[in-house]
Amino acid sequence: MKLFTKYNRINITVTVIIFLLAGLIFYFILSFIIINQLDDTLRSEQQEIIKYAVIHRHLPEIQNTPQQQIKYDSLSAPVTGEILQSKLLFTPKKEDTDGEQVRQLVFPLRVANKIYTITVTKSREETEDLTQLIILVTLCIIALMLFINYLINRKILSRLWNPFYETIEWLKKYRISNGKPLQLSRENADEFSLLNGTLNEMTSRINKEYNSLKSFTENASHEMQTPLAVIRSKTETLLQTNELSETALHHLQAIEDSTQKLAKLHQSLLLLTKLENRQFVPNEQINFRQILDSKLEERKDIIKIKNIFFLINEEDVRLYFHHHLAEIMITNLLNNALRYTLPAGSIEITLNRNAFIISNSANHGVLDRGKIFQRFYKPETGNDGTGLGLAIVKEIGSLAGFAVSYSFYENKHVFTVNFQPDQKW
Repeated sequence: MKLFTKYNRINITVTVIIFLLAGLIFYFILSFIIINQLDDTLRSEQQEIIKYAVIHRHLPEIQNTPQQQIKYDSLSAPVTGEILQSKLLFTPKKEDTDGEQVRQLVFPLRVANKIYTITVTKSREETEDLTQLIILVTLCIIALMLFINYLINRKILSRLWNPFYETIEWLKKYRISNGKPLQLSRENADEFSLLNGTLNEMTSRINKEYNSLKSFTENASHEMQTPLAVIRSKTETLLQTNELSETALHHLQAIEDSTQKLAKLHQSLLLLTKLENRQFVPNEQINFRQILDSKLEERKDIIKIKNIFFLINEEDVRLYFHHHLAEIMITNLLNNALRYTLPAGSIEITLNRNAFIISNSANHGVLDRGKIFQRFYKPETGNDGTGLGLAIVKEIGSLAGFAVSYSFYENKHVFTVNFQPDQKW
């Protein structure tokens, strides 16, 4: 949910609740004021009747109207006190059976040695109609204010948040491999100006650290090649001499094997670093089938020696990729399958326009799906690999936009590389 939508929901909800509470309070206050006005009118009528009775020694003539009725009742016993009340009055002459809301004042009055109970009744219909009209108008004004507030917020907030979305777009396009930090402009709003300034400083530091790491990696790679080459050269020279004992030859062979493994490890780590730093651009048009056939041809002797049954089902697949990375991906997957397939085992390869799938017969059951593509993960003992092959495959897939996955089906390890539709040509 966008922040603008969330803000609008909260703002509208709170505004509606506040207006409803304010409307209820306003209604009760308005009703109280109108009832007080009616009571004042009833009091005035009471004073006029009392004044007339004192002067003329008899009650005034009753002149009832639709809005006001007066009634005199004579009493035999004296009554004290008066009653001011609201009630529902039913009028038989009217067809309306719901009754009429009225306000009544009942008070006793002695006139010429006679006691009367005088009831003055005023209708509340007009006041109720007026109250309802005021409430309706108020609700319409509230609804209009909410609508206008929503439109204003939508327009103003959209403009206010434009710099934020522009910054997001710049961040999406930013690539550290370009070698340049972000250069976001200063904005009028202090918050966005602070954000852009902080991002400029952060990307500048990242860029410096990236260049430093890149330089270190390249220098380390170059410097390590020389001593590794010297060790291998000297070891090969010693292995060719006839003056060494069998034990010495065994140790030298171990040194040679470890040196080769160290060289492979160094190359793999260097490749992973380059992949993570996005130093490769997969924009070449390659023929995936040709590369696969070439790598299979290079390994035909190993396949023959291990007596592995191969089943290949391939189509001509051309896509936008990187030729060197395609070779590394295919090589690592093939080497992985050949390394972990026992003699007389089977390997099946499927290549079509949607995916490259390679499966091999399993020796020790399903592998850990959460660790299979992690660096230095070796599922089986006696493994002479570096533990980086599948991690490199996964990183290459991430760079190219391929979905690389592992599954276990019918006692076979299955590695799948799903191609993206827009990468085919």
